[in-house]
Amino acid sequence: MSIMKLIGDNGIVISHETNLSVDAALDITCSKLIEQGKVEPSYLAAIKAKHKEIGAYYVLAPKIAMPHARPEDGVNEQALQITIFKNGVNLESEDNGDVYFSVTLAAMDSDSHIQTIMALAELFQNDEDVDAIIAADNEAAIAEILNKY
Repeated sequence: MSIMKLIGDNGIVISHETNLSVDAALDITCSKLIEQGKVEPSYLAAIKAKHKEIGAYYVLAPKIAMPHARPEDGVNEQALQITIFKNGVNLESEDNGDVYFSVTLAAMDSDSHIQTIMALAELFQNDEDVDAIIAADNEAAIAEILNKY
């Protein structure tokens, strides 16, 4: 399944907020998924709880995060939400600095999202596309790049 199919028509958020707390940033990264009923609020709570327990486990590389929890924590439908933090956000990752590009992953089980992870890994390795997504001014420009994956 393509990345854009999992994002849907209303799954890209561009945030211009500054000085966000970790909790406020995570609220934004799950906002559309919760709003659309793709995940329950308990899913966001599980991400926050795991962060408090072990830190920013979901910050994958400089600029990039992939917040996620277990399917049983409240996933109703396999989905992705893309969040761009135009001013960056400190998610307390000692090794990777501020996050600008977040992909919230909601998977129904351990296996069904393997192809999605492979497509995202390909995207994350393409610095040019990652930087273009972060620099994009609107959702359509972001979707155009994501349609390649």
